Amino acid sequence: MGSSFYRNSETCILVFDITNKDSFTNVENWRTEFLDQLNPPDAKTYPFLLLGNKSDMSNDMQVTQDEIDNYCKEHNNMPFFMTSAKDNINLEEAFNKVIDLAYDRSAKNDENFVPEVKNLKITQEPKKKKKCC
Repeated sequence: MGSSFYRNSETCILVFDITNKDSFTNVENWRTEFLDQLNPPDAKTYPFLLLGNKSDMSNDMQVTQDEIDNYCKEHNNMPFFMTSAKDNINLEEAFNKVIDLAYDRSAKNDENFVPEVKNLKITQEPKKKKKCC
């Protein structure tokens, strides 16, 4: 995709399918590609979050918890959440963790500006027509 797509990223979410061993194997490729494109000065400690999706299908799990734990430990104790997009399991917790990781990284790097959004209006109020005479 190119480095412009990754520019100013404060964290990265890596997602694999727990019922597909190849998707777990590819996590390292995706992580490496992301770091190559972003080229952050803190590549060894750059914050990632790992999600194992399809927890609703845990009976078909092809990746062991030990494999996941070892991967996370080898990569700066990467946070991990078992999720299900289908059943909305652990998604809010995972995204709250991403927010925490991004905020912590941004707070350490003063050159990045994190805007604060207040009173965001999604819809505009209809304009009032001027009456003549």
